[in-house]
Amino acid sequence: MMNIKVLKVRIADEFLLQDQHMIDDFLNKHEIIKVETAFVHDESFWSVVLYFNEYKSTSTNNVVKDSKVVKYSAEDEILNDDEIKILDALKLWRSEKAKEQNLPSYFIATNKELISVAKYKPVKIEELLDIKGFGKHKIENYGEEILEILESV
Repeated sequence: MMNIKVLKVRIADEFLLQDQHMIDDFLNKHEIIKVETAFVHDESFWSVVLYFNEYKSTSTNNVVKDSKVVKYSAEDEILNDDEIKILDALKLWRSEKAKEQNLPSYFIATNKELISVAKYKPVKIEELLDIKGFGKHKIENYGEEILEILESV
């Protein structure tokens, strides 16, 4: 059964970290199926609608389940030194991008998504589609920049 959770993410600096922790905590405990966001101008906050399943599955590495390929997710893996350098560069880029777009950093990409990129090391745009959390919209907006970071580190 699919569940729905609506979260309010306030833009004001004094709330941003608290709201980010709330969302990160929720994301860590649930399998997210779909996300919808809307900016509420009058009150300066993001409304986030999460469609989710109750239990978060363990890490998957292109595993075939019920004849479907599951997207790559490196959430439970340990990173080596090179992957840590990549992750640090990706986090710095994400932080700058979030400030530039006045968005919480996890709207750009979650830590799990960045860890998966650091482990999987895609070299082509199409390979980003193999990573859990990367859909058409995210790849169109950030794919080229992410690949450039991977090349430069």
